[in-house]
Amino acid sequence: MADITITKEDGARHGRYVARVAGIDAEAELTFTHRGPGLISADHTGAPEALRGTGAAAALVDYLIADARSGGFRIIPLCPYVRARYEKHPDWQDVLTVGPGEMPRITV
Repeated sequence: MADITITKEDGARHGRYVARVAGIDAEAELTFTHRGPGLISADHTGAPEALRGTGAAAALVDYLIADARSGGFRIIPLCPYVRARYEKHPDWQDVLTVGPGEMPRITV
């Protein structure tokens, strides 16, 4: 398994989790939007070709879930990759706003 370091960059409205792998000059990210008190949407997960196969994208989602549990917030899983990982981890339902396989909706 690659040596992966994850950091969180959190702004007033938007933020991202960033994964870096030791020895590779690239970064993967999972972007999010603050939707209200105690609620974010996981918007997009992306990894450049240099990080494919390193586990960086999966590590980002795992970190997001752990952060939601420790931070007391819930996640609207808009990102297809987050939803795909959720299908394999139905125990994440405690921090996600929909059940496994359900499509999330955003109300404005």
